Amino acid sequence: MMTATKGWAFALVVIFSVLLSWSIPRGESERAFISFSSHEPLVKAVSLASADGGQDFFMEMTDSVAMNIEYDFYRDTCPEAETIVSSTMAQVYSQHKNVSAQLLRLFFHDCFIQGCDASVLLDDSNGNKNHSIEKQAVPNKTLKGFDKIDQIKEVLENVCPGVVSCADILALATRDGVVLAGGPFYPLFTGRRDSARSYYDEATAEIPKPDDNITQTLHLFSLRGFTDRETVSLLGGHNIGKIGCEFIQSRLHNFKGTGKTDPTVSPSFLNEMRVFCEDNGNEKSSQGSPMAATMASPMAFPTAGPMAAPMASSPMASRGMNEKPAPRGMPYFQQLSSSVSSGAGFDTHYYQSLLRGRGLLFADQQLMANERTARLVRAYASDDGSTFRMDFARAMMKMSNLNALTGSQGQVRLECTLAG
Repeated sequence: MMTATKGWAFALVVIFSVLLSWSIPRGESERAFISFSSHEPLVKAVSLASADGGQDFFMEMTDSVAMNIEYDFYRDTCPEAETIVSSTMAQVYSQHKNVSAQLLRLFFHDCFIQGCDASVLLDDSNGNKNHSIEKQAVPNKTLKGFDKIDQIKEVLENVCPGVVSCADILALATRDGVVLAGGPFYPLFTGRRDSARSYYDEATAEIPKPDDNITQTLHLFSLRGFTDRETVSLLGGHNIGKIGCEFIQSRLHNFKGTGKTDPTVSPSFLNEMRVFCEDNGNEKSSQGSPMAATMASPMAFPTAGPMAAPMASSPMASRGMNEKPAPRGMPYFQQLSSSVSSGAGFDTHYYQSLLRGRGLLFADQQLMANERTARLVRAYASDDGSTFRMDFARAMMKMSNLNALTGSQGQVRLECTLAG
């Protein structure tokens, strides 16, 4: 009976979130998009007349979720947990609009390596501070938002000591940040536990890079079970934040080590990027991630997707200690012509930029180099943004469930930076 109740409760939440995503009327182009992608529906309906009494419900992503993860996991042990996360995030966001992009990037880098286990937050590995950690991997040196997760954890520890995992805090805070930035709401399972180990080698090798071609990008996402459609929708998270110039420099001066500019970029766009990213000799790194975003300046479009933060030389620096002045960068919103309407960060402006050959990252523009992904880009760009928002919500729900530790696995850290 309890299982059936929980199943129906989560099903109702999913339906509600989908209705929210569909609150803006869709155009004909979106209906056409859904038609040709009918083999990848938002949810996969399961018979409610099953032999076990009808407690099965839809969610195609639940196949990879352990039974210990469930909707409202903390309802008995810490009933205010999700409210505390959302209220704290609202306070943080009111002062730091860049937190949404920072956490979206941080969450992606965590889940992409061994699953959503908060291993990216660690300053040690299995208690060994001499062991290399994910924060030290080149793609992660520009991550930010660690201090915001610590802030939320501290509040929760004062209310429910030793109960809420850092992995759940990161998942919930990211979702709430997306909503605060104008993105879609999506329901989450909770009950994740924290890893005691950090995965430096995996983070170094397996985080997608900004100069990856479309084959490399699709391969890395497919290894995590993401379809082409889910990959294209997740990369649309670049709608918020702006890309730090260190992630663009190689296209301007030394593309793939050739000593030349990226030949796929038009001269006019190259000149425009140079105006925003004057080479100061300190922004030569190109080893970030196409899912890496943080708004480097309050002057960036306030509700625009995840790209790159300033380089941090140590884990402590990456936590916001002694932060340096924000580097130059460019939001995708800035690449739109004045004739294109864009009222919120989670709309079509990222895809509009790709259609015009104005993807700031090589990996982003590569979405137009493959007919399947190019068709998805055109579909997302052809309506009011509701198709993208719906698919982004679904893909984020799926990502949130990747290889979660549950039950007796892992731990609940008292401090998110240290293994117990």
